[in-house]
Amino acid sequence: MIKIIAVLCSLASPSNCHEQIVTTSDFAQISVQSCLMGAPQLAEWMNQHPAERLAGWRCVIGQQTARGI
Repeated sequence: MIKIIAVLCSLASPSNCHEQIVTTSDFAQISVQSCLMGAPQLAEWMNQHPAERLAGWRCVIGQQTARGI
């Protein structure tokens, strides 16, 4: 399983950041290469969540979960 985990910060409070699992390979066609290049799933997810800013992302292989920042 490949997960895309985004680091998101609130536009209203930029120091308020957290990690969110954007998608997993269970729900989308994600390869390690597409994840590392910034998979289109990130752009789609960000369009649906305009109150947050994408500060970064990481690709996780396996069952690791998001962690608080």
